[in-house]
Amino acid sequence: MNIILVSEKLPQARTITLGWPHLIASGFALFGLVILLAGALNYGILRFAAELNIPYVRDVLVSIQRQQQEKNQSYLQDNLNAMAVRLGQMQAQLLRLETLGERLAKLAGFKPQDLMFNEVPGRGGAPSSIPSQNLSLGDFTQQIDQLTRQLEDRSDKLGLLESMYTQESARKKLIPTKLPVEGGWYSSNFGWRIDPFTGQRAFHEGIDFMAEEGTPIFSAAAGVVVYAEFHPQYGNMIEIDHGNDLISRYAHASKKYVKVGDVVLRGTRIADVGRTGRATGSHLHFEVRQRGAALNPARFLQLPG
Repeated sequence: MNIILVSEKLPQARTITLGWPHLIASGFALFGLVILLAGALNYGILRFAAELNIPYVRDVLVSIQRQQQEKNQSYLQDNLNAMAVRLGQMQAQLLRLETLGERLAKLAGFKPQDLMFNEVPGRGGAPSSIPSQNLSLGDFTQQIDQLTRQLEDRSDKLGLLESMYTQESARKKLIPTKLPVEGGWYSSNFGWRIDPFTGQRAFHEGIDFMAEEGTPIFSAAAGVVVYAEFHPQYGNMIEIDHGNDLISRYAHASKKYVKVGDVVLRGTRIADVGRTGRATGSHLHFEVRQRGAALNPARFLQLPG
């Protein structure tokens, strides 16, 4: 394309030749100018829309604002729903902690009402001189996450503590710590003594409880009956296996209430006091043996049951 310029000020006409590169550059420049003008016009209309009071523009602005509000409301609702779910989880964890606390209180010998699990702990204090600050949504979420982790940690630790207490309680129930005869008193202790039949010095492998015939005999601990027969020296005798090679023996009974294979609990009535076998009178001969060796029963009976 050739453009010829003619002017009185020019001594002669000038010719300008425009090629395709010039035309493309001019097109881009014109397009950019149109975009710039359109942006400036749009900014002016939006900037002064309230003063101009153009109905169409006002409707567009109201629609945009409504969409933004709906978007913000949806975002807030989603966050509230998520926090409500977390709150429900925390409430369930707190209920589990209260239940664990009550069970542990009973195992430890406390009354649950003494520890006030169902009451909000008292809190207070004078206002600080440091200005208070509002929590942002991020801060609030962070606090909930931290509290959730703490609840999970406390729940795991209390669960482990309950398991240990339960095992310890079960172990104590398998140790012969309960008096086999209520109201009985020792007539012969564990150790060396003068044999009442021979008059010689002999080792007594148990404890004799003086009691009237027919007095109930109770199992000193839970276990399995492994012997319930008549013995030439011990008379009607019962042996209970408590595990860990620990056995308790009850001799000279007048009557037996259990048989071999029976599972008995601590404090179960297993027999009545008598004078069967090698005995000078009505009494209970009580022994504790481990791996066949006789142990002093008084050491077990003095333990807390």
